[in-house]
Amino acid sequence: MAKIHGETSGTGTGSGGSPARGTGSSTGSGEDTTADVDESVRNELIELRDSIDNIDAAVVHMLAERFKCTQRVGRLKADHDLPPADPAREARQIARLRELAVSAKLDPAFAEKLLNFVIAEVIRHHETIARA
Repeated sequence: MAKIHGETSGTGTGSGGSPARGTGSSTGSGEDTTADVDESVRNELIELRDSIDNIDAAVVHMLAERFKCTQRVGRLKADHDLPPADPAREARQIARLRELAVSAKLDPAFAEKLLNFVIAEVIRHHETIARA
């Protein structure tokens, strides 16, 4: 189950106590907190949560593609004795992503935190490649 800005996607209870797609929200105890909600509201929640699930899947696939590229960058850097981190490039990327966030009406501080998290993982991968 993924949390994005407080919304939990893929909610409800499925087999084995696991969340079922779009069937209410889970309180952690497996109870459906939308049981007393109007049917039209429940249906809208299901549709929105299905959209969130699809977006989460797309984000995971896009990150996987990004990491495939950064792995190639790491091998290239290692082959040419370049350092795993590139602070100037990272600063440019952060500034660029903050601008994109503003234009997308996303909190730029959140976008920066996300990119810093991704960059830290990329550098860790590059260091591992360099040691190999």
